[in-house]
Amino acid sequence: MSYAKFVASLIRANLGNINKIRISPSTCLSTVASPKSSQEEKEQQLDGCTVVQAEPLELISQTKDARKVYLDNIQIDFDNTEEAYKSKGNLELLRSLLVFHLCSVDFLVDKNKEVSSVKCIQPSMGEHLKYREGRCYSWCCVFQLMELTKNLLGQRVFEKLMKMTFYGQFVAGEDHNSIKPLIQKNQSFGVGAVLDYSVEEDLTQEEAEKKEMDSCVSEAEKESPGTDHREKKYKAHRQFGDRRGGVISARTYFYADEAKCDNQMETFINCIKASGGASSDGFSAIKMTALGRPQFLLQFSEVLVKWRQFFHFLAAQQGKSDMSALEKILELEQLKENLAQLGVGAKDDIENWFTGEKLGSSGTIDLLDWNSLITDTTKISNLLMVPNVETGQLEPLLSTFTAEEESQMKRMLQRVDILAKHAVENGVRLMVDAEQTYFQPAISRLTLEMQRKFNREKPVIFNTYQCYLKEAYDNVTLDVELSRREGWYFGAKLVRGAYMYQERARAQEIGYEDPINPDYEATNRMYHKCLEYVLEEIEHNRKANVMVATHNEDTVKFTLEKMNEMSLSPVENKVYFGQLLGMCDQISFPLGQAGFPVYKYVPYGPVNEVIPYLSRRAQENRGFMKGSQRERSLLWKELRRRLVGGQVFYRPVY
Repeated sequence: MSYAKFVASLIRANLGNINKIRISPSTCLSTVASPKSSQEEKEQQLDGCTVVQAEPLELISQTKDARKVYLDNIQIDFDNTEEAYKSKGNLELLRSLLVFHLCSVDFLVDKNKEVSSVKCIQPSMGEHLKYREGRCYSWCCVFQLMELTKNLLGQRVFEKLMKMTFYGQFVAGEDHNSIKPLIQKNQSFGVGAVLDYSVEEDLTQEEAEKKEMDSCVSEAEKESPGTDHREKKYKAHRQFGDRRGGVISARTYFYADEAKCDNQMETFINCIKASGGASSDGFSAIKMTALGRPQFLLQFSEVLVKWRQFFHFLAAQQGKSDMSALEKILELEQLKENLAQLGVGAKDDIENWFTGEKLGSSGTIDLLDWNSLITDTTKISNLLMVPNVETGQLEPLLSTFTAEEESQMKRMLQRVDILAKHAVENGVRLMVDAEQTYFQPAISRLTLEMQRKFNREKPVIFNTYQCYLKEAYDNVTLDVELSRREGWYFGAKLVRGAYMYQERARAQEIGYEDPINPDYEATNRMYHKCLEYVLEEIEHNRKANVMVATHNEDTVKFTLEKMNEMSLSPVENKVYFGQLLGMCDQISFPLGQAGFPVYKYVPYGPVNEVIPYLSRRAQENRGFMKGSQRERSLLWKELRRRLVGGQVFYRPVY
């Protein structure tokens, strides 16, 4: 039975007693649901948010014929500078030393205090974020310094200077042709590429706030503010409208119109084609907020969360509130009784709600089964129905939903589907970046819908899990279980996260639970817990895949230790490693030359248009280099080794 039919049944039943429910804050789980039998699933066409079924295609020659080579012990020497930097000439080593030194200069942070007086820091966020470790907003200062340098030196000299320093260190080139030499060189040393077109719009704070409010507030909310049944976490707030605030390691897109979304989709398509043309096993990265009006992501996220909260409430009725998400398995007959007691409907009506569905066939229902009710996309506004705990009625999230809003949401889904198809056609794996928690439930759901369709033969679509979130482990375990049931390839990128300062400030000021782990150590534990779970899944079911996206050497060593324990061979191409271009070469290249699948995130774009990206890289490296001198000391060590050994004019051979 579809979600729309279920909703219609609930409306007819009159949820008069839902006001008795007291829903406690719970995890926002990024899952869709499935039948429990993968065989049954194969017998019918999948439902989902993207409506075109992809044909199975032979893509990346990495899994089916991979020889299972089990190593007794995997040992990588991350202190071997000769191996780490053999792809770099002496001038490149000197450039790295210069750039890392500039990134560590405190002047940038001190200068940022002056810049804050001209509104580089949002006043309402400043109390929470201002100068936190000197990192939150000083990329604004770096950006202004770069602009000042360009004005003083002129465009031509400025571009040459940038290519000799920051641009040359962190960006591969201006277009998909100019980046090929670097990609081919890195490949010859065992390092692949995740292509990322890093051009960003140059907006003032006021312009960004206006765009955000215009694109995140529905027509119904504009006409009658405060009358719709919205949770404050999933509403736009002007003081946090500039989503660049407090973020130093992620691109930010702001919605302008549908034509711009089409242009950004074309940019992603070109990136996918460039990745396919540059290598046989590349990745390309996309962001959902570039592909449509973010209003839909906010609203759909809220609906997903509220229905999952309703499931957790029903689980509590059966005495299972303290169990993990996967352990909450409800007895179907007792569930029907509980719904009847709540006044949701007569028992016969409730029986009919589940008629024709595979869920409940075993006499039980879990969260994945519950989520399978939300699959109807014939009219997207049907998705936006939620229980109103104040009135006791099942009501639309919005009082009105315009035809244009419906059309905008469908076009976003169509763009996502088009990109997935291009990834399949070009033999490229597609990574969907994570974003803010108020967008992420919808982003994860849409990503999983793509995985259900396109990951049947190979791991093509990868979802991103932010391990600084308290809910990260539940998200990973539920999605892995979903892939098991439906028989598709699970693909994950694990990161620590990019929005911590912004997320904490927003939760504190607006008034909802902080979604972030309490400290860095807790995030490390969460990262390793999620990683170990996926590695165990790979050990028992070779259909799972994970990219360990980290600059943390201890996490890389932890991964290698677990691979040793589980006899996971790098030849199988199930465990990937990822770092940013220009950073942590002492991790990437030894791994690549030892046969591990390792990738650099490779940004590219014209010099002028990637300045916002470069300013953040400079600021990120400042925090990185202030905390550790290891990379600089290794660079100096290798430079001295070459000079003493007579390799004054060393050039890499490949």
